[in-house]
Amino acid sequence: MDPNHPLNWSMAAKQCTYLTICLFTFLANINSSNFTVATQPIIKEFNVTQTQAGELVCFNVFLFGMGNIFWVPLMRVIGKRPVYLLAMLGLSLMNVWSSQATSYGELLASRILSGFVAAAADATVPAVVADMVAPQDRGHYMMFFHLAMTGGLFLGPLINAYLVQEQDWRWMCYFLAISVGVVFIIAIFTIRETSVRQRESDDPVLFSPKRSQWQWMSLTAGYNPNASFMQPLRDIVANAAYPPLIWCSLTIGISVGWNIVVQLMSSRTFTKPPYNWGLGDLGLLSLAAFIGSIIAFYFGGRLIDIISTRGANRHGGVRRPEYRLPAIVIPGVIGPAGILIFGLCVAHKTHWIGPAIGNAMQAFGVAAISNVAVTYSLDSYKPVTGEALVIIFVIRNTIGMLVSLYAADWIERQGPAAVFGEMAAIQVASILFAIPLFIWGNSLRAWTSSYGPMKRFQTA
Repeated sequence: MDPNHPLNWSMAAKQCTYLTICLFTFLANINSSNFTVATQPIIKEFNVTQTQAGELVCFNVFLFGMGNIFWVPLMRVIGKRPVYLLAMLGLSLMNVWSSQATSYGELLASRILSGFVAAAADATVPAVVADMVAPQDRGHYMMFFHLAMTGGLFLGPLINAYLVQEQDWRWMCYFLAISVGVVFIIAIFTIRETSVRQRESDDPVLFSPKRSQWQWMSLTAGYNPNASFMQPLRDIVANAAYPPLIWCSLTIGISVGWNIVVQLMSSRTFTKPPYNWGLGDLGLLSLAAFIGSIIAFYFGGRLIDIISTRGANRHGGVRRPEYRLPAIVIPGVIGPAGILIFGLCVAHKTHWIGPAIGNAMQAFGVAAISNVAVTYSLDSYKPVTGEALVIIFVIRNTIGMLVSLYAADWIERQGPAAVFGEMAAIQVASILFAIPLFIWGNSLRAWTSSYGPMKRFQTA
C-alpha cells in the first residue's frame, strides 16, 4: 500500500487539504456575486447605466466559468497544489486592484480578471475528491464543495450588503483581498498534492518512502513532464459531445440561473414599497437560502451514497453511476416549488415570510440538484473528471451570464408570476431527463466510451 497515495492519507491530511480548498471555493463564489448589492453606488460614483453596472457581475460570472478552460489543463501538467496557490494569490491581488479602481473601465477589467483566477476553485475541486475519496463516500464529500459554493452565493450578499451599507463598496474588495490572502497563507501548509501518476507495478518495494511535511510543501510533486496542456484542452471541447454531461450542464445551469433571478428580483422588490428594506435587511433574506442549502447537506450528499450503495448491493455489488440519480427526486420537487412560491408571493406582495420560505426551498434545490448531477458525472467519466466538469461549469456560467443580462427585461414584459411559473416548468423539464439516463445510462455510457477522450482510456 502506497503511503503517499491520496486514498491512503490519514483523515486529518484529507480534511486539511479538502477544507482549505472548499474555503477558497466559498470566497471565490462571494467574489462572483459581490457587486449585486452595489449597483446604485457604482451608478452614482462612475455615472454609468444600470446595464453597465450589471456587467460587473455578468462578465465576472462568465469568466468564472471560462477560466476553467485554462486552469484544468494547467492542473494536469503542473499539479493541483501550485494551481490553487497561484489562483489564491491572483484573486487577492485582483481585489486589491478593484478596491483602488478610479474609473469604470479599470473596475470592469479587474472584475473580469478576478473571475478568471477565481475559476480555479471550481471545476478542479471534484477531481481532488476523485483522487482522495472512495466511490461509496464521494457524494458526501462532494456536498462539502457544493455547500461551500452555495454558502458563497447565499452568505456573500449578506456580508457584502452590510459592508456597503456601513462603509462603501470598496470594502467588499478589501474584505476579499484580506480573506483570500489569509487562506493563501494557510494553504501553503495544508494543501497537499493529490495528482498521482499511473504506476506500472504495484510492488510495495517500488513505493517511495512516506513524505515528510516539508516534502508535501513542494510545488513540483504533481508536475508531469509527459503531460500535455493541449490534450486536456481538446478533451474539454470533445466532452461537449457526451449527452450525460450536457444534461448535467443544463440542469445545474438552470438551477443556478434561477437563483440569480431570485437575487435580482429580491433587490428590486424589497428595497421599494411596501417593504422599504435597507441593504442590510435585504442581505438577511439570503440567510433563508443558506438554511435551505444546509438542510440539503444530507439529502444531496450522504443520501446519494446510501441510495447508490443499496443499488449496488441489489445488483451483486456492481456500482453504476445511475444508482445516484433517484436522489434527485426530492430536490426536483422542492426546488421548482420554491421558485413558484417565491414568484407568486413577490407578485402579490405578501408578507416577507412567504418569499423567504420559497427562497430557502429553491436554495435547497440548487445545492442538492447540483451535487447529484456532478457526482453522477464524476462517476460516469472519472478518467477525465476535471475536463468533464469544465464543460459543465462553462455552460452553467454562460446561462448565469445571460440570465443576469436579460432577466429584468423578461420580468418587465411578462410579470413575476408568469416568469417564475415558466422557470419552475423549465426546471422540472430539465430534471425529468434523469429518467432516460437512469434507464439507459449504462448503454449510453458504453456508447460514449467509443469516441472522444473516453475512447483513449478504454483502449488503455
